[in-house]
Amino acid sequence: MVDVRFDTYYKYDDLTRIVQGFAEEYPDLVTIESIGNSYEGRDIWALTVTNRATGAPEEKPAVYVHGNIHSVEVSTSMACLHLLNTLCTQYGEDDKVTYLLDTRTYYIIPRVNPDGVEWALADKPRYRRSSVRPYPYDEELPEGLVQEDVDGDGRILSMRIEDPNGHWKSHPDEPRLLVRRDPDEYGGTYYRVFIEGRIDGYDGYNIVPKPVKEGLDMNRNYPNNWRAQHEQPGAGDYPTSEPEVRAVTQFVSEHRNICIATDLHTMSGVLLRPFSSKPDSDMQAEDLWIYEKQGAKGKDIIGYPDISIFHGFKYHPNQIISGGGDWMYESLGIFYWAIEIWNPRAQAGIEVEKFIDWWREHPVEDDLKLLKWSDEKLNGKGYINWYEFDHPQLGKVELGGWDGIFVWTNPPHDMLEAEIETFKDWFIWQGMTTPKLEHYATDVKALGDNTYRVRFVVHNTGWLPTNVTKVAIMKKVARGVIFELDLPENASIETGKVRDETGQLAGRSHTPSAMNRGTYSTGNTADRILYEWVIKAPQGTEITLNARHDRAGVVRDTVTLG
Repeated sequence: MVDVRFDTYYKYDDLTRIVQGFAEEYPDLVTIESIGNSYEGRDIWALTVTNRATGAPEEKPAVYVHGNIHSVEVSTSMACLHLLNTLCTQYGEDDKVTYLLDTRTYYIIPRVNPDGVEWALADKPRYRRSSVRPYPYDEELPEGLVQEDVDGDGRILSMRIEDPNGHWKSHPDEPRLLVRRDPDEYGGTYYRVFIEGRIDGYDGYNIVPKPVKEGLDMNRNYPNNWRAQHEQPGAGDYPTSEPEVRAVTQFVSEHRNICIATDLHTMSGVLLRPFSSKPDSDMQAEDLWIYEKQGAKGKDIIGYPDISIFHGFKYHPNQIISGGGDWMYESLGIFYWAIEIWNPRAQAGIEVEKFIDWWREHPVEDDLKLLKWSDEKLNGKGYINWYEFDHPQLGKVELGGWDGIFVWTNPPHDMLEAEIETFKDWFIWQGMTTPKLEHYATDVKALGDNTYRVRFVVHNTGWLPTNVTKVAIMKKVARGVIFELDLPENASIETGKVRDETGQLAGRSHTPSAMNRGTYSTGNTADRILYEWVIKAPQGTEITLNARHDRAGVVRDTVTLG
């Protein structure tokens, strides 16, 4: 058995050992490849999971999942490993998993950004948004506050300093908690609060955060609606300028069988879907309807609400987000989701409707609930009581507040498995919804004079149509069903073609919720297609028929004329 646990977070070497272990232990199901190297030269591992005895991976419809494009969001790679572990250990045990890997493919990239994670999980951590590559300039400013674990306890907390003009004060009933100073308030004890760190070039008065030298956000480096640094900080030099993003973009683009993709992030406890830069009214209605059904199922399984990025997850009302992973939907017509794992507010019993606005304005009662949750459920390890520290530049300060990476950004270790456990069920459900091309009938009729009519009928047994999305048709990235004929030299085609592209096949995704007089329009065989050849060949000639669709799979049949 592969030694993998879900109450911990793995550095690169351990993650490599684990994914290679799955490939070694389950060679009939798992293959591993490096799809490229990170900025610091680490392999970016991609796993292909399917039963190869029932067909090549690329000849089956596929689900794609990746994690950890942002460095500190380490629970995302653990969710990928959890899915991998489920698929491998449940094949042959669970009927649905067995059926899925016999008929579908899963592509899993647990860690897009291995360099940033190594910094985040170091004994003395350094937190960066994503890449460790210097950007937009090679040098850094000589002065400013640098985020750092100054006391060497493996955490980066908050740092408070008494200041008569400070913005914060202690809560009257809970002195550990800092609350906002009232506009007309004076004469009390007030604090300034900074991120824990050292101050380079300190002049004795001014404390200004130093912009990090590694200012990239790889989740703004994808090609769709990419905008340069002056419009969207962290976007990179040009679309897919970063080797990690380029590797992912190339992998997804080359695997035309991918139907549904999920990009794992933290935190908020929400299922995000396109658009990020446009309202729902700009989306093709048929795609929006399917998104709504997918989101409702995701909410039912995982418990997270489903929302549009544009309508419910913008950082500012006048801002749009672009250059993100939703390029998979907008450019390739793949249904794309982003899961924001973990929500400490929900753990504390706080209901949040506007996920981003909460950070700017919320009732102090929410903070008291969170503090109580930390005390009762985390034994005080979530919110660290303030303690004195002799700072190298500032002298006596106090360190404390929330543990940012293992309470706010990711689940605490002992809560990790419970948080990610249900994701696998949504990913399995996604696989079950993909289109699936299957054989329906083959008919051979002798017409006389060594001439035969051959009819080949296939159908889509999946829930989604073969094109998956309407955008895929609009962008011309999903071909129709392609029929092919393999003939021996002594045979010729009278009618029909050696290779011919036909249309798309419907699924069941637009079936109305109930049967009534208004639903008769769905009574058709749009999920089925017939292709016909007239072939001249000696009796007993064997021919091979093929029908394939990039996203729905391949069907083969061999017939003998006569």
